[in-house]
Amino acid sequence: MSLARERIGRLEALAKEAAAAGEDERAREYVALARRIAERNRLRFPRSFERATCGRCDRYLRPGRNARVRLQDGHVVVTCECGEHHRYPYRP
Repeated sequence: MSLARERIGRLEALAKEAAAAGEDERAREYVALARRIAERNRLRFPRSFERATCGRCDRYLRPGRNARVRLQDGHVVVTCECGEHHRYPYRP
């Protein structure tokens, strides 16, 4: 595993911990840093991290706190406070 992948994984854990503790700005910084590392090293963002973050404002999404989650016709729709929508399929 490359050093960049390890660092992105560590930043994902730190962002999750910071968001759980209510430190939203710190979590946002971790997400932005992880995104920059992935772009610089031409890596895909891990799926778990991609679905837990907002692409527009780099916020770590916490359903019920800063994100709304709805099910529509075989898709999960996650809406961030900034208005960005994320849609991905699921199988019932």
